[in-house]
Amino acid sequence: MSTNKHLSNDAFDRVLCELGREYRLLGPRRFPGKGAHSGADVTGYGEIGSLSDLYLEGKTYFSPKECLFPVRETLFYFRDKDITPAAFDDRPTIIFLRPCDINGIKRLDTIFLHNGSEPDPYYARRRERVKFFLIECREGFDSCFCVSMDANRSDDYACACRFEGDGVRVEIKDGSFAPFFAGGEDAAAFLAFVTANKTSVQVPDLSRVDLGALFQHEIWQEYSSRCIACGRCNTSCVTCSCFTMQDVSYGRNQALGERRRVWAGCHIDGFTDMAGGHSFRAKNGDRMRFKTMHKINDFKRRFGFHMCVGCGRCDDVCPEYISFPTCIERLGRISREMTHE
Repeated sequence: MSTNKHLSNDAFDRVLCELGREYRLLGPRRFPGKGAHSGADVTGYGEIGSLSDLYLEGKTYFSPKECLFPVRETLFYFRDKDITPAAFDDRPTIIFLRPCDINGIKRLDTIFLHNGSEPDPYYARRRERVKFFLIECREGFDSCFCVSMDANRSDDYACACRFEGDGVRVEIKDGSFAPFFAGGEDAAAFLAFVTANKTSVQVPDLSRVDLGALFQHEIWQEYSSRCIACGRCNTSCVTCSCFTMQDVSYGRNQALGERRRVWAGCHIDGFTDMAGGHSFRAKNGDRMRFKTMHKINDFKRRFGFHMCVGCGRCDDVCPEYISFPTCIERLGRISREMTHE
């Protein structure tokens, strides 16, 4: 049974200090001067030590997936026939994040832990050490469409927080955290979730559509002329999980080096390159088709829920102003035309 507390901002900072002695604390942050342009900031996930470190005014450019699935990760080192596993930060971890991102990590869990006979060991070793502190989100942001994707709610959290400016309300669901908040005042239940977004979509049921005909539809030619294949939508998305493997040799000794995996994505050049010079989906519209069908059709057919969580980051970061919810709506109209509905 959960309990609810109210703490002043100073008291919450003291709790974070105590938690930091046992846990690695990660949350949304602003990184001054780290943006793409000179002097510009960027928002993403990083270590926090106080309430002032948390970026709560908006949505982060980068999602929290990098907390569990690093952009570049060394898996092991090799020397001739000897293999040495790479060390990693094995501290128990708390991540502050919104409901859509908790649902996004559920999608990553599905791919890395349940998409085959064996879980991915590199993802699993981080995931088993993580607890979620939910950031209450009652309104969302302009480009969010989490309600349409059934990703606006989650009960997968240890604690939930409402940041009120002059204090913090906390729901303690995991009893192991109760002692940290014992000094707070008792409070009534408070947690609420967004129920309507400014952006909404109706995801089409494509099970009765001729997918061969849909794949050849002229809509994808239009995206070939608009998309520049920069891959920002892939790297900002909380549910994109593709990567490439790299063996990096040290100097001229080919038998000494390390194996890494590095983020990749369906929009990025080289993603479908194969031995012998073969390559698939060379046209950018074909890449858009692949991503779209995976996010709202293929994944659900396999696992029962959509891959996209409607966080809207892909819309926020696209330099060509390509709207993913608009693409979903257009597919809905096309599917109705194809099935004469």
